[in-house]
Amino acid sequence: MSALRTLLSSSALIAVMGLSYGMWSIIVPGEERRREIVRNLPESNPVRMEETRKRNALVMEALKEAAETNENITRRFGAPK
Repeated sequence: MSALRTLLSSSALIAVMGLSYGMWSIIVPGEERRREIVRNLPESNPVRMEETRKRNALVMEALKEAAETNENITRRFGAPK
């Protein structure tokens, strides 16, 4: 009885793994679709990348300023009390 239970549970596990692999292979895009997705990413656009670099520089400048001061800079942008 124990051997039969082990055989059935192993078979069920193998069937579930096979079904999972089959579903995964259906869902995952093909190589052509993957190349198209990479080509259309925002990072591949030079203008967009330059805007992102400028925005990151401004954020880093604000963080540097906040780190160098003892003032709570969040109060500047909050509602007046």
